[in-house]
Amino acid sequence: MKKILTVIGARPQFIKAATVSRAIARSEDIKEILVHTGQHFDNNMSDVFFDEMQIPKPNYNLNINGLSHGAMVGRQLESIEKILLIENPDWVLVYGDTNSTLAGALAAAKIQIPICHVEAGLRSFNRTMPEEINRILTDHLAELLLAPSEIAVANLKKEGISDNKIKNIGDVMLDASFFYRKNSRKPSWFEDLNISINDFVLVTIHRAENTEVPERLINIFKGLESSNATIILPLHPRTKAYLNKYKIKPAKNIHIVESVSYLEMVWLEENCKLICTDSGGVQKEAYFFNKPCITLRDETEWIELVDNNWNCLVGADSEQIANKIKNFKIPNNSIKLYGDGNSAEIVVDMIKNHSFYKENPSSS
Repeated sequence: MKKILTVIGARPQFIKAATVSRAIARSEDIKEILVHTGQHFDNNMSDVFFDEMQIPKPNYNLNINGLSHGAMVGRQLESIEKILLIENPDWVLVYGDTNSTLAGALAAAKIQIPICHVEAGLRSFNRTMPEEINRILTDHLAELLLAPSEIAVANLKKEGISDNKIKNIGDVMLDASFFYRKNSRKPSWFEDLNISINDFVLVTIHRAENTEVPERLINIFKGLESSNATIILPLHPRTKAYLNKYKIKPAKNIHIVESVSYLEMVWLEENCKLICTDSGGVQKEAYFFNKPCITLRDETEWIELVDNNWNCLVGADSEQIANKIKNFKIPNNSIKLYGDGNSAEIVVDMIKNHSFYKENPSSS
């Protein structure tokens, strides 16, 4: 029986990993050990969260959070290595581009345990983003690079990674969207807003490049106000702090609400008319739910969405934001960019059938 050790640390990673964990559970010849680094400390991630989302509870919880990038990766690396030496897994499985992703990959590579990277090959080509550094390094450490799109595959090949390590499996988040949409939940406060379904714009803002630069955050809110659209904005704690710091007062058309659960977020995505975001995951979910997406960034990893007119980049340009909210339309024809919703099964098959020669680790 093969043993897989999965390293995750952020709430979106749990949702991705859950799809694969369910596929692993259906396989009689694979055992999974789940390690939660604690990178994103979230009071919502209680036992209720794991039960509601049908996510396995972690075997290990490292509770490492609230540190600088270097300190966080260093402490995670040290702790994960100890677990790897105890568990001696056949594979380490990591997702995406967080500090937890990089720490898990580094720990495994140092002691010659093969790494499978899900969401491999994404590139924003902006190395000021910590996520870009994490994903590049992880890709070049990985033995199996499971990409979500053909563009991601092309990125990896351009960087000289061997074809036999790369596979386009589609996107595990499409699997997750199919699974969770039937359990989506209307937020309890929605009726109090007196807003009609399919008549509001859903906005999310959380990236440091937007929140920590006063001009960008001010311009984004100016654009939202100028659109005159009815806007619902679940407020990320970081954004809340910087709104207070810069003394930005949202206009009357912007309804600020507290952070929502994933199931509530799915309901809002399904029932809005348009999404405006700086989140990579939400860009894809807009596409999954057939909603126009306006991205509050200067670049995106999900280039195929822009190329196929499902997404547009506006940065923090207030006029562009207002104009696109009023006028941006998506194509009438559907196109399969991220597979068929069976990516998790492919992950399991790839790990089961991929051979890797494990050398004796060096002490150097």
